[in-house]
Amino acid sequence: MAAGGLMRALLALVVGLVVGAAALWFVIEDRDTGPDIETIAAASLEAVRAQNRLTVFAGRFTVAVTSRAERLGFSAEKTMIVPATVRYEIDYAKLRAEDVRWDAATNTMQVDLPPLEISEAEIDLTQVREYGEGSVLMTLGNAEDVLDAANRQKVSAAVRAEAGVPLMLDLARKSARDAVARGFRIPLEAAGISARVNVRFPDEAGSGS
Repeated sequence: MAAGGLMRALLALVVGLVVGAAALWFVIEDRDTGPDIETIAAASLEAVRAQNRLTVFAGRFTVAVTSRAERLGFSAEKTMIVPATVRYEIDYAKLRAEDVRWDAATNTMQVDLPPLEISEAEIDLTQVREYGEGSVLMTLGNAEDVLDAANRQKVSAAVRAEAGVPLMLDLARKSARDAVARGFRIPLEAAGISARVNVRFPDEAGSGS
């Protein structure tokens, strides 16, 4: 896991929201009208959107792909073992005002996130290992280049398949929900409001935080 970069990204989100909460608190105090939930929600939304695209989780995978070629009665096969990292991201700029709602009856802030996105694989070229057989065909024409090109195409698909397994998606979504819930809860608590923050993705019925 790319823990260092992930922690810095989450820290930036929380710090941004804390600053927004502090500024908002002075506005509320100056008005001397008590906490205004809609104002708090709007300020929190803008603080989150200011983060733009944020990495909420990262995964490192090692995949093995093999391609085979046959020509003139000869055959060749080449295997690549590739370590790669993918980032799970949320484009917070896509959050809309209607995605943040306050339910006074249940004292709950509802936040609907945009879809989780998976980045292109970042391949660690220094750690790639290759194994081949069929040296005769390898020396004829561009057989090795063809095999390399075929393997490179397979790597991207293999990494995305690994990154898209339910376990990894669940971990990434939980990380995103926890960070966003914490961020929206900070300004509420700063205003003296004890509230529940419920964060969910478009395909989820709801997830309490």
